[in-house]
Amino acid sequence: MRRLAYLAALCAASVSALDAQSSPTMPPVNDKPNPYTTVEGWAKLPDGRTWGSTSAVAIDKDGKHIWVAERCSVNNCASSTLAPVLKFDQSGKLVASFGAGMILSPHGIHVDRDGNIWVVDCACTLGATQAPAGKGHQIHKFSPTGSYLMSLGKPGGGRDTAFFWQPNAIVTSSNGDIYVAEGHSSRAGANARVLVFDKNGTLKKSWGTWGKGEGQLDQPHALAFDSKGRLFIGDRGNDRILIVDKDFKILDTWYQFSRPSGIWIDKSDNIYVADSESGSVNPPHGAWTRGIRIGSAKTGEVTAFIPDPETKPANTSSAEGVAVDAAGNIYGAEVGQKAFKRYERKK
Repeated sequence: MRRLAYLAALCAASVSALDAQSSPTMPPVNDKPNPYTTVEGWAKLPDGRTWGSTSAVAIDKDGKHIWVAERCSVNNCASSTLAPVLKFDQSGKLVASFGAGMILSPHGIHVDRDGNIWVVDCACTLGATQAPAGKGHQIHKFSPTGSYLMSLGKPGGGRDTAFFWQPNAIVTSSNGDIYVAEGHSSRAGANARVLVFDKNGTLKKSWGTWGKGEGQLDQPHALAFDSKGRLFIGDRGNDRILIVDKDFKILDTWYQFSRPSGIWIDKSDNIYVADSESGSVNPPHGAWTRGIRIGSAKTGEVTAFIPDPETKPANTSSAEGVAVDAAGNIYGAEVGQKAFKRYERKK
């Protein structure tokens, strides 16, 4: 009985310690070790093609191939004939591509349990007068071989009871439901919500409003599920991660992973969070260093950190999208630097 009481007290103390280290006013988590080596130029594009901005990266069902949605060598594909959706093998060789003429501004990408590829077209890098009529603000689903299957959302976008307007991220649950984070603007009153659809694309529910309070969102930028089926929402404009259940009951709020642009949770519940907008990019969050924080989705502890080598950029810098293959290699998709990097564990 004494041992059980001791273990219970120790557990309670650990939880209290985490709570103390996860608040809006907590000290920055910038000092964790970096056990990774950066590999630049790993993914090889065809001759004459250069990397554009990219925030969309995911791992194929096989755990080995890497999918990237790239913005056609610039920051949008509105006037390009290039295929923005790219598939690479473990050597960095391009083995497949598709999607030319379909996507204005790829922002997120997701591979479901059947190997289908979902691409988010945010259209957020184009002004209202630049975007072609009847295009953008949609989610497109492709087969594992790149055949078009379906789209969610009104072409050209919609607000309020319509959807989408500047969607950011997509993830599917174990039962096939589709979760979409919407709202790329951080201005007061902007749309900011998560919509849930069944596997056929029928809207089931919508949750969230713009704001800074509990249960509100400001630029929900990333989505990921852990092994328990909890949904992690990267509430970027509020510098936090919201953890919710299937009914959107808030289970926890984490600040220790900084300002989340991208989230990846692997099968062992290791969590990888890309922060591309702290420091000089966002002076109110200036004490935090940009980069990829790595830790546990079970306990919330941050154990490693890959810092942005840029010290004082004026705009988004370092990885915005993040994914991890079955071997533990990390991939960072960068908007500001127009780059795609691989991070391998140091030997």
